Amino acid sequence: MNDDAQLIDQALGGNSAAFGQLVTRYQDRLYNTLVHVVGSADAAQDAVQDAFVQAYVKLDTFQRSSAFYTWLYRIAFNLAISQRRRHKPTVSIEEAREAVGLEPVDRNGAPHARAEQQERACQVQAGLNRLSQEHRAILVLREVDGCAYEEIAEMLQLPVGTIRSRLHRARLQLREELKGVLQEDVGGGVGG
Repeated sequence: MNDDAQLIDQALGGNSAAFGQLVTRYQDRLYNTLVHVVGSADAAQDAVQDAFVQAYVKLDTFQRSSAFYTWLYRIAFNLAISQRRRHKPTVSIEEAREAVGLEPVDRNGAPHARAEQQERACQVQAGLNRLSQEHRAILVLREVDGCAYEEIAEMLQLPVGTIRSRLHRARLQLREELKGVLQEDVGGGVGG
């Protein structure tokens, strides 16, 4: 498998299939991260598509001082924020359910357990949607996408210390948003 640098060189040399390999390599990861950040499947899809178009057009400006995915994410994130500012959507529980899709469930579990698990997943997404854009992005990048603090700092162009403090505040805020859901789980609900 070619590494990113080789694919970038080939794409800059006119090989559009090489850029297509970069798209294939990163589109799912980028979409899965953005859908949690923006809270909408449609907005995430639009941002991902627009990001790949911009990345292709501006590929010759990629400095290679960071990973290609980091650069691509920064483009997509900025596009998603711009779209969100223009449209200022409100998200219902149903829209959150559509955005994250059905969570994997235990097929051997009781139907009510699966329904409760799906409802909790929707409540978590709704809680994420109530966080500020900056807190949601940092939390998703760290907890969902598994990015290192340094990588998040590079993506969002913030100092690592700022990332750590905002992540801490985001976790506290999400915990507060989900207080009722967490109490149900601790109080003997499903999984308790």
